[in-house]
This record gives sequence, C-alpha cells and structure tokens, in this order.
Amino acid sequence: MAGQDDRPDAATEAFLTHRNLLFTVAYEMLGSAADAEDVLQETWLRWSGVDLGTVQNQRAYLVRITTRQALGRLRTLGRRKESYVGPWLPEPLLTAPDVAEDVELADSVSMAVMLVLETLQPTERAVFVLREVFALGYDEIAEAVGKSTAAVRQIAHRAREHVAARRPRGIVSAAETRDALQAFQRAVETGDLQHLLDILAPEVVMMGDGGGVVQAIPKPVVGADRVARVLATGMATLVATRSLHPAEVNGYPALIFRLDGEVDTVMAVRLDDGLITGLYAVRNPEKLSRMERETALRR
Repeated sequence: MAGQDDRPDAATEAFLTHRNLLFTVAYEMLGSAADAEDVLQETWLRWSGVDLGTVQNQRAYLVRITTRQALGRLRTLGRRKESYVGPWLPEPLLTAPDVAEDVELADSVSMAVMLVLETLQPTERAVFVLREVFALGYDEIAEAVGKSTAAVRQIAHRAREHVAARRPRGIVSAAETRDALQAFQRAVETGDLQHLLDILAPEVVMMGDGGGVVQAIPKPVVGADRVARVLATGMATLVATRSLHPAEVNGYPALIFRLDGEVDTVMAVRLDDGLITGLYAVRNPEKLSRMERETALRR
C-alpha cells in the first residue's frame, strides 16, 4: 500500500485519514467491533480499486462503501442473532476520554442507545446513523443506501420517531452515570437491598450476555424488586471473587470485573431521571477483546 519511499500512496492515505470515522459508522450500524473491522477490510479492498481522479469527495465516497458493506453484514448478523444463546448485547469498547467529550457521539455509542438502534430495520438504522450522528445530507445517504432522496427523508423521519420514543430521556452526563455506578457498587458490596431499591427505577431491566459460553442471566429480569434480589445474590458473589475497576466504556463510565487479571464482565447502565432503568452485563469472552486497549471513535 506504500510507494518505494515508504510513504503511503494517495488511496492508503485517504483511507487511513478516515479510518476511525469509518469504523465508527460500521460499529454503530452493527454493534460489533469484530464485524466492523471486517467491513473496513472489505471497504479497503473496494477503495483500493477506485480511480481517485473520479472521486470528488473522498470522505463521502468511503462512507458510502462502508455503509453498503455494513448493510450486507447487518443482514447476516441478524441471522446469527436468531440462533444466539440468551440475550444479545452490543460489543463494549474501551473508549478514550475524547469520546466522552463529544457528548452527541458518546450518547450515540452508549449501550442504551445502541440497544435502541437494534430495534430498527437495517436500512432505517443506516439512515438514522448517517443523518443523526454523522450529519450527512439526504442526497449522500440516498446514494449510500440505494434509495431515492424522498424515500430517505421518509425513512429518516420514521427512524427518528422510533428512536426518540425508546432512547433515554435526555442526554445523561458522565458525572451522573459515575455517581449512579458508585451508588450501585456500594449497594451491591454491602448487600443492602433497600439501597439497591433506592437507585433502581420501578421498571428497570437487567440483561446479561454470556453467548452460551459463560454463565449469564438467561433472559431479561424486569422490575426493581426482582432485579435487586438477583443483584443481592449473584452480584455479591461477582464482587467478592473478582477485582472491580471503573472505566470509560462506549463513552460513559462503566464497571469492569477482572478474574485473575483478565476481563470477566463489563457492566454498563442506562439512566433516566436519576434512576437506573437498564443494567447490561456483557460476559461473552468473544465480546471482551476490545477492553484491553482504547478504541478511537470519530465523527
């Protein structure tokens, strides 16, 4: 990919310039870093064969290739999820502090919003991500998804309403999330059921993703009383046998449990009106490989 003087050629330089952006697009569409990396490989293969003299906007062209590859991968991923053992959660990413500083980006990759994106159809998800997160024009999006501009406008409107009805009520600050996690940690460590109930919303949902590889909650647990009882028993054992570390995961504070130095569980939360409405424990080892190094996300 480089010339004789070891400097990147024009195609490679353009790809590397936008690589973090392209990964973010693919990840937000797929919820899987491993699949996003595969999409980037496919994007590079197609990009390397393009006549750059015909490309007016390299960023838009690369995003278009990535989107098309991600759409194809998203449909395949959907079939894989149908046979997945237990609840499926997005693959968590250890993110750099600058992701949290971009409030809109952090919100869009948060575990709570990523789960909302899972409820969209593939084209709706692509349109929503490209429009609402990356602010692409309707004409650019239409080229990327193979629809008319008018159709894309309708899809964007429908997807926006769908997400708005299901996403957390307002963007939550990192400080609020950190405070909630600290209160959650204290309640679990002390086994104080009342303290747990004080920070859990009545309709709280707890999910665990073990992928059939490790033990996890087999189906979502709903309701403050039921979640508190599960936490007071299962989580107390987790805390007693594993070291606990705060970290920035998907742009927000989260908890990482380590066993013998290895990442065992990543716990993320969703907050609404100061109470925890979602608890997400990712334990599937195949989804924890990105927790040892920071992942750069860009808009």
